[in-house]
Amino acid sequence: MTTDAARGFASLAVHAGQEADAATGAVIPPVHFSTTYAQDGIGGLRQGYEYGRSGNPTRTALQEQLAAIEGGSHAFSFASGLAAEDTLLRAALSPGDEVLLGNDVYGGTYRLLSRVLGPWGVRLRTVDMSDADAVRAAVSERAPRLLWVETPSNPLLRVTDIAGLAALGREAGALVVVDNTFATPALQQPLALGADVVVHSTTKYLGGHSDVVGGALVLSEAHRGGPLADEIGFLQFAVGAVSGPLDAWLTTRGIKTLAVRMQRHSENAASVAAFLQGHERVARVYYPGLVEHPGHDLAARQMSGFGGIVSVALESQEAARRFAESTRLFQLAESLGGVESLVNYPDAMTHASVRGTDAAVPVEVVRLSVGIEDIADLLDDLAQALAA
Repeated sequence: MTTDAARGFASLAVHAGQEADAATGAVIPPVHFSTTYAQDGIGGLRQGYEYGRSGNPTRTALQEQLAAIEGGSHAFSFASGLAAEDTLLRAALSPGDEVLLGNDVYGGTYRLLSRVLGPWGVRLRTVDMSDADAVRAAVSERAPRLLWVETPSNPLLRVTDIAGLAALGREAGALVVVDNTFATPALQQPLALGADVVVHSTTKYLGGHSDVVGGALVLSEAHRGGPLADEIGFLQFAVGAVSGPLDAWLTTRGIKTLAVRMQRHSENAASVAAFLQGHERVARVYYPGLVEHPGHDLAARQMSGFGGIVSVALESQEAARRFAESTRLFQLAESLGGVESLVNYPDAMTHASVRGTDAAVPVEVVRLSVGIEDIADLLDDLAQALAA
């Protein structure tokens, strides 16, 4: 008989944390909306539940599911991706500690470190994480407390060697954190490659339907029962930026179809990248599935698919903005990872907060979140937008 630990990814995504309801046999566990729980005498908690901020059965089920699909020891669910990041950074850092961050990351991560935690004494340096020699030189110059990796990165889709950086981090005594939002555990398993922590905006591919905001942290087995897990758990409770029960349930429902959705996202994105690469109005296509991409070979080894995000550089800023405003099926909007296709102009939208910094996005770049629609319709839409 197959044990839970030996089950494949798609089976874990559907079944982990999803035991049938003991009272009724319902195969979908109920959503627990209660904010408080009756006690069997003072301090006599039933299954450890006391108050909605400290614990909720629906959130517990999601956390079990997240830990299973990432191969981690424990997961923590939060009200947003940035709430998850903030909790991790406060758990791991003290004033004077330094974070070595990729110079091509989500603008909100950079803003959190530079403008929120910076005034509290947390220091920040940036480096091209896809350049192993540059990272090693930066670590040798001054060992950081934490290495923060996005791979593929947002929005230029640089690919970082997770196993290599995990080894480098261990040598330097640094915590290695991987933002796995773009790849998802369906395509990439950072903890198995040696990372300490995985972070997600579950708003994106895990929820998958653009109808729920959330975030998550998943810790490796090396941190089971350790001080980092204890501190994150304490801050989740004490600060209280937890996911609500309906948000947790919607995220769980999204995860159940993650494997098949990521397959379709990747197939469509590969077709979009190939189409754009051959177009006369396109200066450059950023997609690790293209053999010309500098990180293609590494991505092929480290990932089981190349994901649903394609970024493209047009001939100029004006052309990029006009293209982003001319699509019809691709909707102009923030975010990514939903079943619908979105187009985003990072410089003025998701990454506006990093203008003028080392993490600024080139003004001619447009990011596409390729959905699961019929590929012919998506290519037709891109063709008419490029003609505009």
